[in-house]
Amino acid sequence: MTEDTGRGFLDRVRLGLETDQGFAERWALFWANALTVSAAKFTAGAFVDTYEREAIRPHVFGRFEDLVLAAEQHPAMLLYLDQARSAGPDSRAGARRRLGLNENLAREMLELHTVGADGGYDQADVTELARALTGWSIPRQQDRQGADGGGFVFRPEIHEPGVRTVMGRTYAQTGRRQGEAILRDLARHPATAKRLSRRIAAHFVADDPPPALVARLETTWTGSQGDLAQVARALIEAPETWTPQAAKIKTPYEFVVSAGRALDEGPQRPQRLRQALVDMGQPPFAPPSPEGWPDTAADWAGPDALVKRLNWARTTADAAVVTDVNAVARSALGAEWASAPARPSPGPRAGPRP
Repeated sequence: MTEDTGRGFLDRVRLGLETDQGFAERWALFWANALTVSAAKFTAGAFVDTYEREAIRPHVFGRFEDLVLAAEQHPAMLLYLDQARSAGPDSRAGARRRLGLNENLAREMLELHTVGADGGYDQADVTELARALTGWSIPRQQDRQGADGGGFVFRPEIHEPGVRTVMGRTYAQTGRRQGEAILRDLARHPATAKRLSRRIAAHFVADDPPPALVARLETTWTGSQGDLAQVARALIEAPETWTPQAAKIKTPYEFVVSAGRALDEGPQRPQRLRQALVDMGQPPFAPPSPEGWPDTAADWAGPDALVKRLNWARTTADAAVVTDVNAVARSALGAEWASAPARPSPGPRAGPRP
């Protein structure tokens, strides 16, 4: 982890501990994971912190097409998925320097960021989109002042010329705008609404989400043209969201932050907290693939993973200063604690054991 990434991680944890807008924070982290980049790739690592701050958080309650465009054009994504190395073979510079096409960003745009593997595209669509995206790059030292916000430039000399056809729609040769037009259409596609509505429901409600909830989110998404504020409101107002049965397991990061909120403690030293998350299988800003972190019980509730959580919880509780264990439990567990048998408070001591 770089110094900048470490500082960004500490800032993120501090926000999670102190915010009074818990849902908004979880919503932002959901989208950061759905459109993930990873510090595990060295070239992208220096931009991971700014990616979340610049590309994700400002757009999570706006239109999805604006969010996904900001994400795809951020230098963290352009480097993570090798777009900055892609050039049209028949472009001016490509033909002269024998440069080649890289399809990584185009493939993940289709498979992971918008319509999904079942969305109706094929390999020809991936290649056509990759050609349209050529020229999307990051600034060199000499042209930083010409970059959009300091991080994105379009290089016409490496853009593959020509009309493109992606998923049955044809796009004129308009340079930078060609790729943007395709991406906006993918963001508005019905398959995108269907896929991401299910992913939202699976993340916030249940690994196998109620079909009625998924349908409600999809209807809201489609009717609002991808207005994520309206989708979030539909999620919050849906009765399926508030069923009393526990149906989700927290990721290690969620577990650590919620424990800190329960104990009303500030963040630990970043290195110590980072090591705890490494031990529990979720190193900060370093998901293992472009799919992001999983969030199902099967992924996080293995025996070894649970033992590591228990060990961390025991160490953290023993170090905490808590005057009323029952008050902490009531605050953290709410109605679940209220329905449990009364317990005598042991008085001032370290925090509650798991």
